[in-house]
Amino acid sequence: MRVLITGANGQLGYDLRKAFAAEDVIPASHADLDVTDDAAVKEKLRATRPDVVINSAAFTRVDDCETEEQKAFAVNALGVLHLARQCQALGAVLAQISTDYVFTGEHGRPNREDDPPNPPNVYGASKLAGENFARAYCARHFVIRTSGLYGVAGSSGKGGNFVETMISLAKTGQPIRVVNDQVLTPTYTADLATAIRELLRTNQYGQYGQYGQYGVFHLTNSGACSWFDFARMIFQLMGSNAKLSAISSPEYGAPARRPTCSVLENCKMRTNGLPVVRPWQDALATYLRERGNR
Repeated sequence: MRVLITGANGQLGYDLRKAFAAEDVIPASHADLDVTDDAAVKEKLRATRPDVVINSAAFTRVDDCETEEQKAFAVNALGVLHLARQCQALGAVLAQISTDYVFTGEHGRPNREDDPPNPPNVYGASKLAGENFARAYCARHFVIRTSGLYGVAGSSGKGGNFVETMISLAKTGQPIRVVNDQVLTPTYTADLATAIRELLRTNQYGQYGQYGQYGVFHLTNSGACSWFDFARMIFQLMGSNAKLSAISSPEYGAPARRPTCSVLENCKMRTNGLPVVRPWQDALATYLRERGNR
């Protein structure tokens, strides 16, 4: 199977390259392929002829999306349209990585794949537009929503990730304030990449469930917590005495509104017999060990 991975230098892209190492992988960083350039996308895909395109390229700086709306939609929506059209023309599968931020989460329960999206911010709206392009223009598509990503490669678009930010802040000895009214599932990109590989194998080999099961899938580690609980677990596993306190979202005052509950119920993974991804606490412990060995 020939797999083209966009955003290949990002934290998810890095782990996707490792997860698909046994396949014929074509890594494409932003320098290799700008997904907003329709002609470049057409040239790249027709030259490489991938069986699967995994699109992890995205503009993910949530607050910046509020003031850079054009860029957010260019990358997160039109970029997907360009890929979807070419995948359809070549008969390739498109695996589009999306986000929990397509939901407001105001109902206070985990979001299922069939729940109607209602993005609370520009970032979520741009990612939902990308989902719709993938579904409308590529028959063989997977839309994979995930949550709270962190990985050993860090996030080039964000200059790190939440775990690294907490570790850096703890070293300063200054008080750390983290919101406790936004609930999510922290997801380790190494676990996500492996789960994506298993999901794509339902299409290639028909190992689980219905052969060729396309559509929207939620894919995260198991469990849920607030960002405050996430930070507290980071410090607990590190043995750190960081000065952590909880605040509300209005107190924090971020430019972009966040979902109150962006936990994703991984319903379709279970109904298709795919392995349940391990609890987020276990994944975090593994990450902290691995980052210490880099």
